[in-house]
Amino acid sequence: MDGLGRRLRASLRLKRGRGGSLQDNLRDAAKEPERAQEHCLPPFAGGQHFFEYLLVVSLKKKGSGADYEPTITYQFPKRENLLRGQQEEEERLLGAIPLFCFPDGNEWAPLTEYPRETFSFVLTNVDGSRKIGYCRRLLPAGRGPRLPKVYCIISCIGCFGLFSKILDEVEKRHQISMAVIYPFMQGLREAAFPAPGKTVTLKSFIPDSGTEFISLTRPLDSHLEHVDFSSLLRCLRFEQILQIFASAVLERRIIFLAEGLSTLSQCIHAAAALLYPFSWAHTYIPVVPERLLDTVCCPTPFMVGVQMRFQQQVMDSPMEEVLLVNLCEGTFLMSVGDEKDILPPKLQDDILDSLGQGTNEPQTSEQLNEHVSGPFVQFFVKTVGHYASYIKREANGQGHFQERAFYKALTSKANRRFVKKFVKTQLFSLFIQEAEKSRNPPAGYFQQKILEYEEQKKQKKSREKTVK
Repeated sequence: MDGLGRRLRASLRLKRGRGGSLQDNLRDAAKEPERAQEHCLPPFAGGQHFFEYLLVVSLKKKGSGADYEPTITYQFPKRENLLRGQQEEEERLLGAIPLFCFPDGNEWAPLTEYPRETFSFVLTNVDGSRKIGYCRRLLPAGRGPRLPKVYCIISCIGCFGLFSKILDEVEKRHQISMAVIYPFMQGLREAAFPAPGKTVTLKSFIPDSGTEFISLTRPLDSHLEHVDFSSLLRCLRFEQILQIFASAVLERRIIFLAEGLSTLSQCIHAAAALLYPFSWAHTYIPVVPERLLDTVCCPTPFMVGVQMRFQQQVMDSPMEEVLLVNLCEGTFLMSVGDEKDILPPKLQDDILDSLGQGTNEPQTSEQLNEHVSGPFVQFFVKTVGHYASYIKREANGQGHFQERAFYKALTSKANRRFVKKFVKTQLFSLFIQEAEKSRNPPAGYFQQKILEYEEQKKQKKSREKTVK
């Protein structure tokens, strides 16, 4: 393996001295998307730094051929006086990033036009903390053929809309000079990350334009701030999205194919977000780098994105049961065959009916996110929303989940059959483990919807008694 591959192997190794293949280490480092669970998310209430690094990754020529190697050519801030362990961790992190900024291979030619692309990736550190890379790939300012470069912001915060706006500001300044980017990012680094619904305003000077005030606002409802469903809706029908959701709920292997990095990144994040309040805890790579395509041969669950140019390589790979989604054509190239039968029929109809309502009306991004996510949240409310009543607690507060009584409490046979399978998944296990540790259900969006549903059932019973 070449030098970059060796560096990536070192950078993705989760434990010092740990062996294992590059793919094994990648699965550990790139699994776990931004968690949507209130009780698993770091408490992004506000006050912490926006980002850890701004990096510029450029293509450097290798030898006399057409191969280029992605290399970090700019880093802000430069870290000094790090302890040995911190320095090794930084080296591992920075060593992995270039390949994920240019996942589409090393063969490039200078270009005069290149459509900008915004995408992201996720890496997991030695201590289990996650780093998200927000990327904007574009041609640098100038005339004549030139190679694209990537501006990459590394942060532990999942907030795609906000970082997309920050990348807009970085792109605007990169057309002038790198020197103009530095004071903007320095001001951003000194600002506190806003609480949900709050705004932070930055003052920034741009030559020939004067002083600008840039406002960055977080959505009031922060459980969907890490996702945008519009790309997924453009690529697929509601019925197909439902089948992808069903496959993900049973933790199967799912591969998305698309031409653009932006489409892949947005669609895979959207698919994972449908699982809220549960979190995909297996291999999760929004855009798989070319040299790591054999990830699709893994026998364990995964959710990955692959560029369309590698479709044949994927199709020729020895894969076990997998759902292969062509986002360009809106089709399934491969499937297990039972995707339509996984979820209870009545609840499937409820989801589709809700998704189909008001789809032609203009909506903001936040309204669209709520419109798409809401029916799936309601699905979990109806199937597992009673979980807290089946956690028995000892005197010390430690809870024990009563699995059998939990699913037997469901009156619908179809719902019971589904839940008996779902409780065996890691999705549910991680969720219930956290619930067992907490004396009270987490006060978040999911709990709010559970309470609303319980109140609706009470009111319905009251009306039925009145009629009798």
